[in-house]
Amino acid sequence: MIGVLVALLLVVVIAVILRWRRPAWYWMAFGVTLAALRVTARYASVMYACGLTVPPARWRLSLARMANRPVPESRAPRVLRLRPTRTGLVLRLKLRPGQDAFDVASATDRLRHSFGMYGVTSRELRSGVVELRMTGYDVLQRVQMPAESDPAPMRIPVALREDGSVHYRDYRTVPHGLTLGATESGKSVYQRNLVAGLAAHDVALVGIDCKQGVELFPLARRFSALADNPDTALELLEALVQHMEDVYQLIRSAQRITVDVPDADIAADIWDLPTDIRPTPVVVLVDEVAELALFATKDEEKRRDRIVTALVRLAQLGRAAGIYLEICGQRFGSELGKGITMLRAQLTGRTAHRVNDESSANMAFGDIAPDAVLAAIQIPTDVPGIAVSGDSTGGWTRIRAPHTSLRQAVNICNRHADRTPDVPALAAFRPAVTPLASATAPLAKAAPATA
Repeated sequence: MIGVLVALLLVVVIAVILRWRRPAWYWMAFGVTLAALRVTARYASVMYACGLTVPPARWRLSLARMANRPVPESRAPRVLRLRPTRTGLVLRLKLRPGQDAFDVASATDRLRHSFGMYGVTSRELRSGVVELRMTGYDVLQRVQMPAESDPAPMRIPVALREDGSVHYRDYRTVPHGLTLGATESGKSVYQRNLVAGLAAHDVALVGIDCKQGVELFPLARRFSALADNPDTALELLEALVQHMEDVYQLIRSAQRITVDVPDADIAADIWDLPTDIRPTPVVVLVDEVAELALFATKDEEKRRDRIVTALVRLAQLGRAAGIYLEICGQRFGSELGKGITMLRAQLTGRTAHRVNDESSANMAFGDIAPDAVLAAIQIPTDVPGIAVSGDSTGGWTRIRAPHTSLRQAVNICNRHADRTPDVPALAAFRPAVTPLASATAPLAKAAPATA
């Protein structure tokens, strides 16, 4: 008997320590079982208390009346599946007639409290089917990306969502993106994760870093072109515009639109071309867009107008040519001059880290997801890396990228340096780098890149 009590006490102590120090381990060892039992036992009463039940059908009431039986109880949504995950539970529900997915979404905070979970989010999978993703602990406190993700061409896992799922940057679905954030908000770490994820793909990376290259030039071995000042940036952007026009000519020559050509073989962008002639896609990363838009003299104003015009043309026309924009900055408002709001309208993907004022959050989400503005300005200062991500559909979620040091990003870029394509139109902007000491030398001792 004493041995059983000691063993039970030891299990309780281990559970308490794990919940304090390793919440993910506690969840997999103890929490998932307790949470599943709690949800199953409380389901009917919780749905009734949250107003997510419907009265019984009239024919059931009639049968009960004729059989002189008690009135049937209200019916909760039918449970299709309860699936445990590494961060929580996934509950799939089939709604009853008369119920709406908005009813479930508006009750998520009450469901979180009633089921004893850390967070609950809701999304409609199809008509009448709603999925509740419940997290058992704060997955954004210590981000641990799953060992296996679901990458695809131009689809990069960059962060973890608050519901425990992976947040992907899918360039073929959302071609252009905007990332805002104040100093020390985690914007640079997010960008490093993006570059590290793209490094393993067959893509040409083009960087514009007007902070004298301190952010992007250490990663130069994986970049096909880099610019560290506005003058070089203008020449690089105009070269990209010319490259885009050449790609469109290639697509035109490969279309071969005749009566006997199947619809599936007609090319409208680079992804419809045969792989042997398909141009390499290009991702353009702008580290601080304000440095391209500010000016102090007439000559600088002319340069600024040409830069913004080139960026707008790439944003409007670049997708089909395989050119994608990833623009970062602290602010992105109309005070940066004419053409900026036109450029912002083309940037479908929006990510906002901690900002200094509400107007900065409005620059990211005011025109697509007003509800996300409040979430963006509530990001705490003591948790760098927390961000709000949204798109033109109006949906948004809180995310956090895993911490990636500059050394780690450099090692990844050096490891995939052989994937750096040679784009003839950008050859003049290829960064000059010193060769690695040897093929067997550890990457941590690689010589730093030079401009």
